[in-house]
Amino acid sequence: MRILVTGAFGFTGRHFIAQAQKQGHECVALSNKEHLEFEGIKTIVSDLTDKEALVTRLKTEQFDAVVHLAAISFVAHGNINEIYDTNLIGTINLVDVVNQFSSKPVHFVIASSGNIYGNAKQLPIVEESEFNPANDYAASKCAMEMALKVRSHNTSITVVRPFNYTGAGQAEHFLIPKIVAAFNRGDTSIELGNLDVSRDFTDVRDLVAAYLALLETRQEGIFNVCSGEATSLTNIVKMCEKLSGRSIEVTVNPAFVRSNEVKVLYGDDRKLRSAIGDYRKYCIEETLAWMLLEQ
Repeated sequence: MRILVTGAFGFTGRHFIAQAQKQGHECVALSNKEHLEFEGIKTIVSDLTDKEALVTRLKTEQFDAVVHLAAISFVAHGNINEIYDTNLIGTINLVDVVNQFSSKPVHFVIASSGNIYGNAKQLPIVEESEFNPANDYAASKCAMEMALKVRSHNTSITVVRPFNYTGAGQAEHFLIPKIVAAFNRGDTSIELGNLDVSRDFTDVRDLVAAYLALLETRQEGIFNVCSGEATSLTNIVKMCEKLSGRSIEVTVNPAFVRSNEVKVLYGDDRKLRSAIGDYRKYCIEETLAWMLLEQ
C-alpha cells in the first residue's frame, strides 16, 4: 500500500514507518517541518491546521491509506488553543482533503487516546466505557472522535485508543524514558511523583504492529491498544535496577503528585485481539531492557 503518515517524525511515526517498510509498504511522510526527512521517503511539508495549504500539497497525491499520528500528545502542553487546533481541526482537515481528491476509497487509521476514559469507574476499561476527560488533551481527542463519527458514513475509519506506551526514542518528559535516562546516565537519585500508581504500558513495537494489522485487514471501528494489566512505578524502578545492576534513590517531589491521582488504571484489548490476533510480543521488562540498551 501507499500510506500517508502524519506525525512521521515523532516517536510513534518513526517506529511505524520502519515496520511498514519491512512489510513492503510505501510510506509518504507529512510534516510541518521542512528540515526533517527520511532517507528514500517522500516528505510533504504542510500544516494540518491550514486547509488551503493542505489542499495545495495533497490534491495531486493518491493514497491507499492514511495513518494519522500527528498530535499534541503531551498532556501538560501549555497552549490550549494549539491542542484543539492540531488534534481536532487538523484531523478534520486531513480527512476532508484526502477524501476530496482521492480517486479511490482510502482507509484511515487515526490515533485517539486511552486518556479519553479519564478516571474510569470500572476496570478493565472497554471501548464502551464512557468519555470522562480530565484535561484538554483528552477533551480534544473526544471532540475529534465525534467529528470522525460524522464522517464515518462515507469514510473507512479505524480509531485506535492507545493507553500508555513507550520504547527507545521516546522523549524524556514522559515518565518511563525519564526513569530510564537516569539509569543510563548513572544518576544516584531521581525525583518522581506518587510511586503507588499503576498504569497499563505497551511496547511501541507491539503498538505499530497492531496499527499495521488493522490497516492491512481494513478493520473499521474503535479499538483499545493496551497490555491488559497494570504495572506500578515502584516495580518499573525495581526492574530498571535489576536490568542495569545499579540502584537509585527515589524521592517524592510534591510538585509531581496530583491530588486526584488514580491509583490503578488498565484497559481491555480483547476486541483488538479478536480482530487481528495476538499482536503482543514484548512484556514491560523486555521493553525496559531495550530502552536501557538503546538510550
